[in-house]
Amino acid sequence: MAKKRVAVLISGRGSNMAALIEAAKAPGYPAEIVLVLSNKADAGGLDTARNNGIETAVVDHKIYGKDRAAFDRAMHQVLLAHKIDLVCLAGFMRLLTPEFVGLWSERMLNIHPALLPAFKGLDTHQRALDAGAKVHGATVHFVVPEMDAGPIIMQGAVAVRSDDTETTLAARVLKVEHRIYPAALRLVADGRVTLVDDRCLIDGSAVPDASTLTPE
Repeated sequence: MAKKRVAVLISGRGSNMAALIEAAKAPGYPAEIVLVLSNKADAGGLDTARNNGIETAVVDHKIYGKDRAAFDRAMHQVLLAHKIDLVCLAGFMRLLTPEFVGLWSERMLNIHPALLPAFKGLDTHQRALDAGAKVHGATVHFVVPEMDAGPIIMQGAVAVRSDDTETTLAARVLKVEHRIYPAALRLVADGRVTLVDDRCLIDGSAVPDASTLTPE
């Protein structure tokens, strides 16, 4: 079976992008990262991609002003030109239009630094600490028009320590992100993920509930 052609969308250093690139170097990995696309020409992750021999592209959102639809259409054309099968968001800091999300339905993944549906949005680590959470983590999910609300593909958890700060907690969660994002992409690229009633099944079985996760 031919490897799935993957584009990674970034706005910054792209540490999750780097984890996907490394994973995809394995001979048996079912996906290849063929494009890294950014909305910022100075995104640090573009250099990482180039150093790994991966083609890069920039669609500058500023050119389109407040016309989000025009920006998304421009990105879509770049993805089509590269014959992309799957899209992975990795620190891509733009809200996508429902039209764009619809074009990539069940083919676009995102990683969020919290155990969804808890702590959607920004500042997840500090909010977890403020809430007194005992377990925190990260979630890979399919992208839907509503932010951080798509069907969950995989989660990973860490225990919140009594002396944790936002920085220490974020660092441990990032290690989980770098582990579960490549694993989730592998499942999707292998065709092992199906959607039933807006919930993901892996090989026909439900994704483990977050409450059952054993923190690392």
